Amino acid sequence: MNLDSAVTGFFRILCLSFATALTALPLALRAQDLSDSVDCLVPAQPQGGFDMTCQLLAETLPSAGIGITTVTRSYLPGGVGAAAYNAVLHGANPRQDQLIAFADGSIYNLALGQMPADSDQAPQWVAVLARDYGAVVVRGDAPWQGLEALMRDAAQDPHRIGFGGGGLLWGPDRMRLSLTARAYGIPLDNLRFLAFEGSGSCLEALSAGFVQVCLNDAAAAQTAIDQGTDLRILAIYAPTRLPGALADTPTAREQGVPLDWPVARGVYLAPGVDPAITAAWQTRLAALMQTPDYAAALARFNLQPNPLTGDALTAAIADIAATAQAHARALGLVCTPQPLWPQRQITCVRTDPT
Repeated sequence: MNLDSAVTGFFRILCLSFATALTALPLALRAQDLSDSVDCLVPAQPQGGFDMTCQLLAETLPSAGIGITTVTRSYLPGGVGAAAYNAVLHGANPRQDQLIAFADGSIYNLALGQMPADSDQAPQWVAVLARDYGAVVVRGDAPWQGLEALMRDAAQDPHRIGFGGGGLLWGPDRMRLSLTARAYGIPLDNLRFLAFEGSGSCLEALSAGFVQVCLNDAAAAQTAIDQGTDLRILAIYAPTRLPGALADTPTAREQGVPLDWPVARGVYLAPGVDPAITAAWQTRLAALMQTPDYAAALARFNLQPNPLTGDALTAAIADIAATAQAHARALGLVCTPQPLWPQRQITCVRTDPT
């Protein structure tokens, strides 16, 4: 299966998802039908970006005055979101009181055929809640002070320096590492990469010395630093330096890598949920994202504002899918669909030897 076929399947369920939501717009937004409690499903291990998304809601929804008094978190790791995606899409009793966290990696997996995108079922995308950016993270005692020095050392001694990231073997983190290596003229085969269930697992492996570098995201890494973990961020893949605690961290662009890697963090609902309920959730979350307490929570989690619902959300997800396809083509990847999720398998292989 080529990339065009995978992306065609993804865009079909994307259109189905938003067409279903649009049919509900003339209906009353039945906010009164919503429960006053909600579960936020983390489709990975604790302490990563998905968990941060649910923590953000847990800290802000109950005090926002929009009808939610309790937010719980549950976990369903496996396949970097695929196990939860499969369970939610094929569950017999879709829950209107369960929001499922997603990020760019979820869209990448769908767009490249690494999660099934050819079902008549489709998730109901609710909102993007924040923006994060990709980052390169090392231990506090690591010898490297810059991105290029790290990459040169890794290319010369790949057995000594291991890179890790959350996601599938050819997920966004591995893609970002490969495009960074290419910017420095380093052959991709000269680098060793280990895929973890999530960014939290990679940080644990980094702290224990099993890997020397994590291709994580800036917010989770800086939040871990704020909590006392001995880490350093060598580079952030943002167009300009970020505010707050990240202001002193140079961008990858400043270090010779003209690559930006924004990461959308959001939530979706199961396909069987009444579209009017989905619309009501969109209304609630849009209101939440305008509150001062929410802005303060974003800063506390080192996230950037990026409130998206409705048409803007539709366009953003389509753009992420197109970007995934472009990066895969640039790296010479051939991806095949995997219909047996949550069984974890490598489904993308690189044909470009450079």
